Amino acid sequence: MSSVRVECVANEGYRIGESPVWDEKEGALLYVDITGRKVCRWSPVTRQAQAIPVDAPVSSVALRKSGDYVITLGGRFAALKWKEELVTTIAQVDKDKPNNRFNDGKVDPAGRYFAGTMAEEIRPAVLERHQGSLYTLFPDLSVVKHFDQVDISNGLDWSLDHRTFFYIDSLSYSVDAFDYDLQTGKIGNRRSIYKLEKEESIPDGMCIDTEGKLWVACYDGGRVIRLDPETGKRLQTVKLPVDKTTSCCFGGKDYSEMYVTSASDGMDKEWLSRQPQAGGIFKITGLGVKGVPPYPFAG
Repeated sequence: MSSVRVECVANEGYRIGESPVWDEKEGALLYVDITGRKVCRWSPVTRQAQAIPVDAPVSSVALRKSGDYVITLGGRFAALKWKEELVTTIAQVDKDKPNNRFNDGKVDPAGRYFAGTMAEEIRPAVLERHQGSLYTLFPDLSVVKHFDQVDISNGLDWSLDHRTFFYIDSLSYSVDAFDYDLQTGKIGNRRSIYKLEKEESIPDGMCIDTEGKLWVACYDGGRVIRLDPETGKRLQTVKLPVDKTTSCCFGGKDYSEMYVTSASDGMDKEWLSRQPQAGGIFKITGLGVKGVPPYPFAG
């Protein structure tokens, strides 16, 4: 695997870069800076990043079938019109927990937007535990809660046959699988398929490749790992020049490039001087696998 190459394409020093998703129509990478409160779009043509400021921590962004985007903003599902820089609330969750906010989110193969919540962090990965829940925003704009008692709701994706939902609650140090019913969006039969090793640290964002293998960004582990969900074995490790790798997705013309977001929050001056690309966006090429295009929200 000597052909694997890691390049920092946007060294913007984002506080918590997250939720990368390839926008094929724009030929650009979408992502958010959670604590920086902005939704960003990076173009490989101009090599420039545009940013739209928002009024709360914004934790995920997804494509929308009707055009533009949907985001998770504070405790809200919201719509974002890019050109107009206009945000409108769709639904509010966790109303009884004002200290909660959304974290990672992704759209399923039927066009439903899955996203989970967590308590606001005191410091990175330090927070009041068991405060979060996992939700789905349906295309008719109704919201369903799947379960609660979540610490940090994080990475999510679906198997290629759409019969398994993969999910990460970061502080469990586990990648979990659920049986998935594509017709109804219901999940059940939760089980762990991979427990992280000490040097891998905290599992964060996740995506799947066309061979059905999972890629997990390891926060504080400075790497993305490739897992076989069938055998529970780690197949590959790609190290990055920053510790706080947060999430990953495939993109580019044929989805053969991997994009990885990272964070700089919680790093002191000395740490940042050792890792000047912390909070940057990275592109990995030469992995020899491709990814699955993202699904748009159908509502």
